[in-house]
Amino acid sequence: MRLGWVVLGCASAAIAGQAGAQAPVLMAPQWAVQACEAWNKVPALTTGLVESGWVKNEGGRGFKVMQVYRRDCGEAPTAELRIALKDDKAVCVYGGPVQTAKLDSGVDYVMSAETPRWVEMGKGEYGPMKAMMLNRLHFSGPKFEAMGNMGPFSEFLLLVGKVPGDASRCPMP
Repeated sequence: MRLGWVVLGCASAAIAGQAGAQAPVLMAPQWAVQACEAWNKVPALTTGLVESGWVKNEGGRGFKVMQVYRRDCGEAPTAELRIALKDDKAVCVYGGPVQTAKLDSGVDYVMSAETPRWVEMGKGEYGPMKAMMLNRLHFSGPKFEAMGNMGPFSEFLLLVGKVPGDASRCPMP
């Protein structure tokens, strides 16, 4: 009987390990690939950021950069998204490891929060305004531009909850 429980326990652990292996680490480059794909399915992002003119502020580079990280996992961005105007839509054209070394503070964004805060924002427990006012979301970039796009900004934060991510481990540098 005891051997049966050991076998059952090992099988359960293996299944749990496989289930956890399916979701990339939250805010790792592999997660950013999926976040980029998810971005392109959210009309508030793809069309809303064109209507407001947000996507056109790209510094002549052809894309905006958004870098994110979990503050309890280190003090440097671990994932990057690039958003460009394509076919009259604000399209995520890249999601993966950080590649842009020099950001333009008048164009690009860096966002960080402790893991539990990212999870809360991803669940829609509060939006970007409350998160920034309570110092739960650290943000750098064109603040007035961001404030004029709170609806899409909220939708971006909800992607954290929609894109599967393992929050129990930190992204590797």
